[in-house]
Amino acid sequence: MKIVIAPDSFKENLTSLEVATEIEKGMRRVWPDAEVVKVPMADGGEGTVQSLVDATGGQIVKCKVLGPLGKPVEASYGLLGDGRTAVIEMAEASGLPLVPRAERNPLATSTFGTGQLVDDAISRGAEEIIVGLGGSATNDGGAGLAQALGIRFLDYQGAPITDPVGGGRLWDIAAIDTRWVNPALCRVKVSVACDVTNPLTGEKGASRVYGPQKGATPAMVDELDRNLAHFASLIRRDVGIDIESVPGAGAGGGLGAALIAFTSATLKRGVELVVAATGLENHMQGADLAITGEGRVDFQTAFGKTPSGVANAAKKFGVPVIAIGGGLSDDAKGVFAHGIDGLESATPNAMDLDTAIRKSRAYLQDAGERVARLIVIGQRMGAVEEPAEKKPKVQKLARALMKSQLSTRPMRLPTLPKRGGTQR
Repeated sequence: MKIVIAPDSFKENLTSLEVATEIEKGMRRVWPDAEVVKVPMADGGEGTVQSLVDATGGQIVKCKVLGPLGKPVEASYGLLGDGRTAVIEMAEASGLPLVPRAERNPLATSTFGTGQLVDDAISRGAEEIIVGLGGSATNDGGAGLAQALGIRFLDYQGAPITDPVGGGRLWDIAAIDTRWVNPALCRVKVSVACDVTNPLTGEKGASRVYGPQKGATPAMVDELDRNLAHFASLIRRDVGIDIESVPGAGAGGGLGAALIAFTSATLKRGVELVVAATGLENHMQGADLAITGEGRVDFQTAFGKTPSGVANAAKKFGVPVIAIGGGLSDDAKGVFAHGIDGLESATPNAMDLDTAIRKSRAYLQDAGERVARLIVIGQRMGAVEEPAEKKPKVQKLARALMKSQLSTRPMRLPTLPKRGGTQR
């Protein structure tokens, strides 16, 4: 029996690999000889770098860069096991947690540090770079990143602006000079993990939708939106690209726009990038079962989150999918219509979050065992002889698990082990 375990991390608790490892331990209580393939997953947000490094046998690279307010910080990014792909989370260098609450001001914050991470990855020979845009403290349209990559912004006297440009200084830019951009950038493929469709400006743009959570007052929001529109007009004139209304250009405080304009980046759903980077579909070939999960499973799980990406990959090969959540919401059953065949909760009863986190490893092991035992029951039920005219053409997974379809390859029917002297 081949099982693919591909969960997301449990935020502020366990990494994706740790979650997969604990589920495997529980399933091996029932299937000690199963072939288990662990594929740490993410959806392009927090934890993506660690998941992809774990999944590919890569490494974490640490760099000293400038934080959102221009102060030095230590940030990290991932170099994947192929030696040619780098994964960068902008939150590492330009994230909101790096700015004390009393100092949050998107007029001042810059993405310069994220640009330094991109530049460092290029210097190490990266041929492909994946950038995640979640958790930013910035609203600079990616101007800071562009500066770090060699783009020069000129003021109205024709002099270069040398300080990292924040959202409040975009209005001071009179021209964009691209002649000094890092020449190695042209050979690098840049992909952006972006799950939002906000344009750069306007009512649904970066400033009005996300500015307030970064510290912007109503007056600041108006100024930031005006400044981004000005910056977009300069890009249109001097670079020849119209990015103002592109869906996703407003992600990361407008960093999506700069990546499109200055690196020819393509924007994709985060989970799709992770599925491709981990080679998840290759692992699904020949599998009998896929296990996925995240900290809390609800109806939104079906839309762009890790379990939905795993389900899409599994369905291409007829592999049934079960999601294990740290908890399940009342509307979690909605995922059944979107490729997930069964659900299990890691927490066995109602409890406070601290307790759930403290006991999470043991709970995940027990959840993995419960899933395996239910499947064995279903296998036994499916093995019962039925009249020829009623016998299904394909063996069914446990009726207890929504009668999900199994792989056409038959599975060995193991004997349920005894625990604590009592047959379960």
